[in-house]
Amino acid sequence: MFLLIAGIGLVMAALLLIVLAATVGSGQTTGVAKSLELLNHKTTVREVGRNELGAQERLLVPVLDRLRGLADRLSPAGTGGRIARSLDRAGNPAAWTVERVMGAKGLALLLGIILPLLFFGFGLYPLIAAAAAGVAGFFVPDLLVYNAGLKRQEDMRKGLADALDMLTVCVEAGQGFDAAILQVARTVDGPIAGEFARVLSEMQIGKSRGEAFSSLGERTTAPELKNFVSTLVQADRLGLPIAGVLREQTKEMRVVRRQAAEEQAQKVTVKILFPLLLCIFPALFIVIIGPGAIQIAEVFGSM
Repeated sequence: MFLLIAGIGLVMAALLLIVLAATVGSGQTTGVAKSLELLNHKTTVREVGRNELGAQERLLVPVLDRLRGLADRLSPAGTGGRIARSLDRAGNPAAWTVERVMGAKGLALLLGIILPLLFFGFGLYPLIAAAAAGVAGFFVPDLLVYNAGLKRQEDMRKGLADALDMLTVCVEAGQGFDAAILQVARTVDGPIAGEFARVLSEMQIGKSRGEAFSSLGERTTAPELKNFVSTLVQADRLGLPIAGVLREQTKEMRVVRRQAAEEQAQKVTVKILFPLLLCIFPALFIVIIGPGAIQIAEVFGSM
């Protein structure tokens, strides 16, 4: 009887272990599926121990996340899309994302309110100054991104003529249009090369030529580049030869470049007027009229 009871107990224990093994491992992948899952898995900050994170991830990132929430609540709808478009025009700097810009807006708002109160104390005028500084600080990151976009668009406008010359030479030499774009992206300096490389990448992932250049037109504010993009898209839709279109665009770009240089030269006389009146003329008056004024003062003083 003892042996029978022991045998039944061992059988039940074995059945229990089999059930536990089946239920615990049933929801987990194994073999190749588990390996692929590990390769595709991206470790987030929350999955890493706080002692293994750097000071920036432990201190600055949580603060910016909370300030980003504050900036989101104070910003109108569509602010994220507008900042994303501004970052596209600025070339999408590696250190700036929409989330970081919103966090910087919240941080600048908080500092703009706190600093005037710390320096000047509490009162009517310090409160007004704090409110004004907070509003100004809230829009400072937008202005910085906008200014970076303006500088990049100006660099693109200056480099467009060289890019078109290279593109025209490559196409007329017998290269395909995609190969000519690749040559421009490798050879030409400046942000225009990066934009052509992005156009080529979009074409390689399945976009048509017109769609890729239309996206380029949406990322730029330079009139010359928008004109070139619209002309190229229209030629692609109508089936016109690209070489002739590029040749005409290159001629027009040279004319526009010369006119822009003449315009800047005409503005020099107006721009130099204010430094001349404020800085150079007073020094000349002091050097020329100063000794005579001193002598006149001495003569009248002796009388």
